[in-house]
Amino acid sequence: MFFLQCTPYIIGAILALLVAVVIFGGGKRIVHITEIVVPVMGILYVAASLIVLFAHASIIPSVVKLVIHDAFNFKAIFSGMAGSCMIYGIKRGLYSNEAGVGSAPNASASADVTHPVKQGLVQMLSVYIDTLLLCSATAIMCLSSGILPSVKLSGAPYVQNALATVFGKFGPIFITAAMILFAFTTLIGNLYYIDNAVAYLNKKKVPGKRTMHFIHVICVLVIFAGAIIPMDAAWALADISMGLMTLINLPACFLLSSTVIKALKDYEQQRQYVDHPVFKAKNINLEGLDCWD
Repeated sequence: MFFLQCTPYIIGAILALLVAVVIFGGGKRIVHITEIVVPVMGILYVAASLIVLFAHASIIPSVVKLVIHDAFNFKAIFSGMAGSCMIYGIKRGLYSNEAGVGSAPNASASADVTHPVKQGLVQMLSVYIDTLLLCSATAIMCLSSGILPSVKLSGAPYVQNALATVFGKFGPIFITAAMILFAFTTLIGNLYYIDNAVAYLNKKKVPGKRTMHFIHVICVLVIFAGAIIPMDAAWALADISMGLMTLINLPACFLLSSTVIKALKDYEQQRQYVDHPVFKAKNINLEGLDCWD
């Protein structure tokens, strides 16, 4: 019992320590290892999901029928619109693919492409891969496992128990390892966003080492605090921050929509003649850019 109570502190300390090693130097080897391990872990997760689905293939049609029936019957539709189901779905949908939040474009903006529309199309495709493939596979896997969801058995424990029906004790261990690796790489990616955002706010100049060290110390403390606070509080803070980001990003998307349409038309026109269009800002009357000259 004591060990279970200390587990969040132990895992939080390990994650915070690993992140600290990376951001304060000397952690390039860890980053290189995760670049290899995490894609492999993602493939293994999909493979594990498929194995569970094949193991329970006989009940998959009834599961899919149940999902479609419950999602599109009039009682579910009007209950969701009238109650909190719709809001809950929107909140969790933001975590599924981050569409409209404005965080994923930070990573996409660092991609080396000849035309920004190329990366934009890839980013659009990732939304469908995340939601329609990975999330659907997880949901059907859990529902077809025969494990009934409950208040106590929700989230990661539900997925762990679903995998345990086929893989035994190895299932929960696999999910735990995958979540730790995914969490670590997500934290590293978000810290990359922070560094870029701080440089942008500082007139596109990276602040001094002392300032960056102070910011990184705060980030490490936040990581540890996030591992030990109650789950309800963590979700509430995450929902609030994601909601604020979305409220800021969506109006910006609307204001930039005309520029996006011009860039798309430029890409489509070039694709008629060349395989790899090259973007020039002057082609759509953009000025004052640091790139795309």
